[in-house]
Amino acid sequence: MDWKTYIHSDPKILLGKPVIKGTRLSVEFILGLFAEGWTEQQVLESYPTLNAIAIRAVFAFAAECLKEDVFYTPLLSAEAG
Repeated sequence: MDWKTYIHSDPKILLGKPVIKGTRLSVEFILGLFAEGWTEQQVLESYPTLNAIAIRAVFAFAAECLKEDVFYTPLLSAEAG
């Protein structure tokens, strides 16, 4: 999936946090909803400007970010100690 069609960053919107285009809903916020146990249906009902493809783009963006940066190394070393 080409998440770039759905996700962008603009310094004038939420201080440049990546957001879903046409909204002020950040990738971080949407991921947080899912982390709290929200379902896709709950997110779509609560934020009718979204659609299932935009939500999938949030996950595609997050997956690509994790491939490019190593966020988990400190977590693994903390568990070992």
